[in-house]
Amino acid sequence: MEITPQQLAEQLKSGSDAQIVDVRESAEVAEGMIPGARHIALGDLSGRFNDLDKSRPVIAVCRSGRRSAAAADQLTAAGFTAYTVPGGMLDWSAAGFPVS
Repeated sequence: MEITPQQLAEQLKSGSDAQIVDVRESAEVAEGMIPGARHIALGDLSGRFNDLDKSRPVIAVCRSGRRSAAAADQLTAAGFTAYTVPGGMLDWSAAGFPVS
């Protein structure tokens, strides 16, 4: 399932309980993440499912949307309700949304 940067920003404003997982590599994350996001690189994700709450949706984000789509597929297969952000951090930043 997909969620746009605009939809995600609205959810964050309204106090959504979704877990945001940034699946980029550490060097990319150093450039900034969505406030409140947790960094779990895509290559580490399958070993870190226990760090996430299955009762809450997970929104995966990466640079452009390709890795987050793969992450959402992994999460869905593991029993999570998962979303990907098409356009990723490129679209998030281009829309002027905050990074931390």
